Amino acid sequence: MTTSGSPAPPIAVTGVGLVTPAGIGADDTWKGVCAGRSPAARNPSLAGLPVDISCTVPGFSAREHVGRRSSLAHDRFSQLCITAAREAVADAGLDPGTWDGARVGVVVGCGLGGVATWETQHRRMLEKGPEAVSALLIPMLVPNMAAGHLAMDLLAKGPNLVTATACASGATAIGTALHLLRDGSCDVVVTGGAEAGVSPLMVTGFAQMGALSRRLDEPSAASRPFDADRDGFVIGEGSGMLVLEREADARARRATVRARIAGYGASADAYHMTAPDPEGAGVLRALRTALSAAGVTPGDVDHVNAHGTSTPLNDAAEAKVLRDLLGAGPPVTSTKGVTGHTLGAAGAIEAALTVLTVENGAIPPTANLERQDPEVELDIVAGSPRERKVEVAVSNSFGFGGQNAVLVITAA
Repeated sequence: MTTSGSPAPPIAVTGVGLVTPAGIGADDTWKGVCAGRSPAARNPSLAGLPVDISCTVPGFSAREHVGRRSSLAHDRFSQLCITAAREAVADAGLDPGTWDGARVGVVVGCGLGGVATWETQHRRMLEKGPEAVSALLIPMLVPNMAAGHLAMDLLAKGPNLVTATACASGATAIGTALHLLRDGSCDVVVTGGAEAGVSPLMVTGFAQMGALSRRLDEPSAASRPFDADRDGFVIGEGSGMLVLEREADARARRATVRARIAGYGASADAYHMTAPDPEGAGVLRALRTALSAAGVTPGDVDHVNAHGTSTPLNDAAEAKVLRDLLGAGPPVTSTKGVTGHTLGAAGAIEAALTVLTVENGAIPPTANLERQDPEVELDIVAGSPRERKVEVAVSNSFGFGGQNAVLVITAA
């Protein structure tokens, strides 16, 4: 690995938790993503809408996975977050009952908040009057409650934040956690992203924008990043959570370091509300910043987990930047081919999957890539996982408003 300058010490990933359309738990999600088959399907709750396909978490039960009273107090985005975070904390070998909660921070990315609760309660008010609206409407729907509920569940009393940078939110959260650990504000940070935006109003909004795939007769083939026939994304839901610590602290308690967050870069396109800058100048700045922060060069990159939404403009712009900066060498994948686009959770889910890629030496395939867009001049992994030693990986996340966040993840 080539270094440049004096980068800050990397931060250790000691725990991983995942709840996604590919499975509940990190192991099941990893297996599902590596299988390269999308679970996207027609969703009865979206029946009658112009687009009625989605990727939802299979078999998730708030009562079973969170607790008996969860459905009364938590919107689904908080339920997914709590479930993933509990797994990550247990994976890290930490016990909230014994840790110093004042030194434990929580940073969660979320783009929408409790939209299902909002829609349900608004409908109830219109149909039955204001007296029928739940007194818990506000604490169930506001985005900060993902971190708030998590703090209560884990007895985490340190800095408590939610980042909202659209579909980059989860990656922004991890970058923020990185800084909290480096400046000494915390000793442990539970961080990631959560989103549950599969609701009639949200799906309609994305459909009206032309962002969603219209491949309604073949839902499982609708999400097809970098494919010549891509026509939009499939909306998904989920949560990805990591436990981060300073590596010296993790080693001192003999924790397993699964990988390292070595660099983070962020930028704004300042170009358009929803469309990416076709020249990718903002993305390029974020990439360069993240690589420099990690002390590596473009030639050191072994793998890229792309934002790869399956939309015509986004995939083309991202591919151009990757080709210009990294060349055609590093194998690239987009796991959204399986999970769909989980919006504010996507950056965190994909960072967690990149940790597993580094750890396992296998790059998951990009689902549904049948005919690669000839303008995408990259080595896109497709068909089956590719075995490869990955020392340095990049995870890209971009969002509406021109928000860009890039993480560099390195082997332990």
